[in-house]
Amino acid sequence: MAADHKITVALDYANLTDAKSLVSQLNPDYCNLKVGKELFTATGPALIEYLHSKNFKVFLDLKFHDIPTTVKKACEAASHLGVWMINVHASGGSMMLEAALEGINKAKQSPLLIAVTVLTSMEQKTLEEIGVSKNLEEQVLRLAKLTEKCGLNGIVCSAKDLSFLKNQFNSSFLFVTPGIRMMDDAANDQIRTMTPSEAIKAGSSHLVIGRPITQSENPSKTLEKIYLEINQS
Repeated sequence: MAADHKITVALDYANLTDAKSLVSQLNPDYCNLKVGKELFTATGPALIEYLHSKNFKVFLDLKFHDIPTTVKKACEAASHLGVWMINVHASGGSMMLEAALEGINKAKQSPLLIAVTVLTSMEQKTLEEIGVSKNLEEQVLRLAKLTEKCGLNGIVCSAKDLSFLKNQFNSSFLFVTPGIRMMDDAANDQIRTMTPSEAIKAGSSHLVIGRPITQSENPSKTLEKIYLEINQS
């Protein structure tokens, strides 16, 4: 099985054909892969088996958020797929987070379990729309602390949040950061973004990178360039 890399490439595709086409261009010595809701809904567990057969570790990004019993069972089912990492929403509260942990512990080999704090597509105005009165930084920190207290491995957050988060947690706590863009990339639907080198220097444990690699003219070359760049930082 592949190593635990700093780069996780997001397979943000709607079908198996497109996903396999991209995977055939990537080297498992340089990255892990992320499978999200759209692709997993379209392909199911068969895709996970295929990616494992190609020696990739898989982050199953389904962001479970439901009543504790449902999340527990979902996390248990995901764990039996042999994935490297799964996630839930920290805003589900302590009972849900603890139930998720119980779920993964039922597998022979438990995946890493991380929690989403505030999505990188959200900003202060969005929080206010859903009734969160705290400012964005306070909300991220509050949910990160809750995640740590419940015994999870880390959080998903914007790399921009690391400036106020990194020194408040132990060294084993993971910071998984989406919203990674190259210097000349468009932000698209991400608001709080950073370049790969910036994110690593800020303290990111794992970079989730989608469009900068998947939509490049040469995904393999782009991946290798980012890999070399961050490992020389």
